[in-house]
Amino acid sequence: MFLDAVASAFPVSSYTQRECFEFTKESRAFRDLSSRSQSLMEKILLGDSGIAKRHFCTNEPGVMFEAGAQELNEYFEREAPALAVAALEKTGVKAGEIDALLICTCTGYLCPGVTSHVAEAMGMREDTYLQDLVGLGCGAAIPLMRAAEGFLAANPGKKVATVAVEVCSAALYLNEEPGVLISLCLFGDGAAAAVWSDEPDKGKWRAGNFDTVHLPDEREKIRFINSGGRLENKLHRAVPGLAAEAVGSLWEKRKTLHGGSPPVTDRILAHTGGRDVIEALENRLGQDLAETRHVLREAGNCSSPCVLFALEERLKASEGDSCYWLTSFGAGFAAHSCEMWR
Repeated sequence: MFLDAVASAFPVSSYTQRECFEFTKESRAFRDLSSRSQSLMEKILLGDSGIAKRHFCTNEPGVMFEAGAQELNEYFEREAPALAVAALEKTGVKAGEIDALLICTCTGYLCPGVTSHVAEAMGMREDTYLQDLVGLGCGAAIPLMRAAEGFLAANPGKKVATVAVEVCSAALYLNEEPGVLISLCLFGDGAAAAVWSDEPDKGKWRAGNFDTVHLPDEREKIRFINSGGRLENKLHRAVPGLAAEAVGSLWEKRKTLHGGSPPVTDRILAHTGGRDVIEALENRLGQDLAETRHVLREAGNCSSPCVLFALEERLKASEGDSCYWLTSFGAGFAAHSCEMWR
């Protein structure tokens, strides 16, 4: 399948890490933490996290610590479709041209899903195929692309829009678990939309050669759990190493796919994870992840859209490039990859 357009969208409100520390420390939830947990958050938010700013859909993020489950659900239902629409509109695709809309998210649950709300807001045709992908966490954008490839294979001549949208501010949560505290210091809100077709026009980027690995024995290392109706993110200190090994195994499998001689890859474009995750990936893959580091700096970890943020960033200076390798990873523990070439 071929890429027609890719675009990202972020909420208007953004905050430096210092500003995040300031509004967090004013919350009752922070004041109830032990001094050790407070010190951990201060160290991360005021230290070298690799993050300059993060975006949130609310201009009062400190209030989210006190919000109940119902309020957070309503917040997600309002903000997730709006972010998705903003990203789709930036691609330039007209609503009537979209034959299928596929959306992934893990920071909220709607039934019918986010696709229903987006289709209504944009005035899509009644026969537009809608599919929501949930439960794959930060890695979901590439499996979503794989689903789009399947739709186009079964429906030649159609156009598919995929959107990864996350409202991580609907999961701002504090307790004494170090993983919960670290997560709180990393995540932000954002969306990325891509439009795909089977029309191989000159110069278009093609996506394919999808692969995946899942390690259910490591499931508890990184996942969302339901905590009184709210989302609590579990994050184990082993995650950087797990990510590097899982992604590295996919990287090595390319040799088999290409008969031992994979094409030269101009860039590896990866999900951000966090500073330690990026360093582990760079060490394992032997390449710098400049675009991934840029995304982390400018938006933090926005979960599933991040790999597409990195792709969009690289495409700004893609003259002369001919092959990219994309990878995403997260809950499961699972990792995914695909190639893009032209």
